[in-house]
Amino acid sequence: MSLKNRVALVTGASRGIGREVALTLGREGARLAVAYRTDRYRIHRVADELQSLGTEVMAIATDVTRPTHVKSLVDSVVRHFGRLDILVNNVGEFEWKTVMDSSPEEWHALLTSNLYSVFYTSKQVLPVMRARRWGRIINLGSAGADRAFGQATISAYAAAKAGVVAFSRSLALEEARYGITVNVVNPAILDNKDLTFDEAQRMSDTRFPVGRPATAQDIAEAVKFFAREEAGFITGQALTVSGGWMP
Repeated sequence: MSLKNRVALVTGASRGIGREVALTLGREGARLAVAYRTDRYRIHRVADELQSLGTEVMAIATDVTRPTHVKSLVDSVVRHFGRLDILVNNVGEFEWKTVMDSSPEEWHALLTSNLYSVFYTSKQVLPVMRARRWGRIINLGSAGADRAFGQATISAYAAAKAGVVAFSRSLALEEARYGITVNVVNPAILDNKDLTFDEAQRMSDTRFPVGRPATAQDIAEAVKFFAREEAGFITGQALTVSGGWMP
């Protein structure tokens, strides 16, 4: 297993894509720090699932929109595991609202959740990864983010996700010489984040050219690809996982 003994931090890991990413990396042999904000019940279920795989895991309550909390989070992970090799930035609030109806506070909150949190966590893990000259930072965007695709009623979210791609490409260039790669996975629409791959295979969804709905596992497999040792020559990339929708 190429991730054996690597330490991964996954934010927003209590449900959906974050949960599936954590489980997928755990199956590959990584040790896991799973971060969450409020859902203690769900995160402990995720931790139990990881432990049943034989994975060493720690769950940490935090708020990645606050720099001081992010510093405490990373310090706790490094203190517990002695290292931190993989960061998966999965946190990101979403809201349907027009520009006309959005308050400055609401717009700022969405940018902070989706973009600023990526800056805070990435900046904090860099010294740890640089010291070992190995690291993987994988950020979750959205389909179309690499083309700054806009859509009515999601201006803040769309702007933030486009910003994640631009930020990731910039950071990739800065950190390549330290053995750190930075990439983005752009997911398609996930109507049901708890839908399993097997269930999806038996369903039809004409929105996607492949003919079935997307699952969190589809996204997690892309994250796993970027996290592996063998992906060390790939950096500054945005991979859209959309079943052919918005290619």
